[in-house]
Amino acid sequence: MNRTISILISICFLLILCSCSAEEPGDRDAEEANVYKLETVHEVNGRQGVCAEGDSYWVSGSTTLTKYDRKWNVVAENKDPFEGYELEVNHIGDIDVYQNELYLGVEYFMDGEGKNIQVAVYDGDTLELKRVFPFRPDTGQLECSGIAVDPDSRTVYLSSWIADESSSYLYMYDLDTGEYKGKLKMEPQPEWIQGVACYNGDLYITCDDGDADDDEPDHMYRIEVGDDKETGAVFLEKIFDDVKRQGEVEGLTFDKQQKTFLLLYNRGAKIVAGMPTGFYSGYDHEIHEVFVYRIKSWE
Repeated sequence: MNRTISILISICFLLILCSCSAEEPGDRDAEEANVYKLETVHEVNGRQGVCAEGDSYWVSGSTTLTKYDRKWNVVAENKDPFEGYELEVNHIGDIDVYQNELYLGVEYFMDGEGKNIQVAVYDGDTLELKRVFPFRPDTGQLECSGIAVDPDSRTVYLSSWIADESSSYLYMYDLDTGEYKGKLKMEPQPEWIQGVACYNGDLYITCDDGDADDDEPDHMYRIEVGDDKETGAVFLEKIFDDVKRQGEVEGLTFDKQQKTFLLLYNRGAKIVAGMPTGFYSGYDHEIHEVFVYRIKSWE
């Protein structure tokens, strides 16, 4: 009897350990993981998102859009991107581009909460608004921190920054019709999502889950979409311990033409509930930089 009880206790202990480990994102197999080598850093005019296509880069600020050439020279700017909306909006998150059209998740954002969320499409050259997708408020999405276009599945993904149950999902819209397609459950749930991108059938998200006050780095995670297209397993992809100074991670993109990964990162400002509230010692303004990494697995 004692031996049986001992075995049962051991089994229960192992089950508890397995359950606890499932709470954290998994590690990728060493032979499969990408290796990111930092090559260059470029100061830019926006603090939210970055995307790349052809010979151009685009960067979003909370209230601006800027287009750059391959040498990071400014080609075009729109400092009043909210003209033409029926609902009041004041915030742009991470962005994406497809066939020279910019996809933006826009909203009215204040003190950590969002409303009037919309999927907006802009011209990649003029940076002017072209059309808006009808948003479904009954989906449960409470904020929009980023957007990604997957041409293969004809899906537009929206992420949410707020750290509650609603942010355990990516919200999906049809690329061609703009209709709502459903939501993808991420397991385990990441926290404080800032940007989302697609590459080779997987999704990648950046999370502002490190405390800059304690010099803790933020992270990027890879999401393997399940066969049911409704769930995604979350794996740790990269720890951003190679930035100039810990601050706030933002948007991301994969530049297929240049075979690089681009990350937008902010430093200098103290952020509370998503809002700048003063500066760290040695700074009198916030600095926005794009970190360009060569990806070893692509070489």
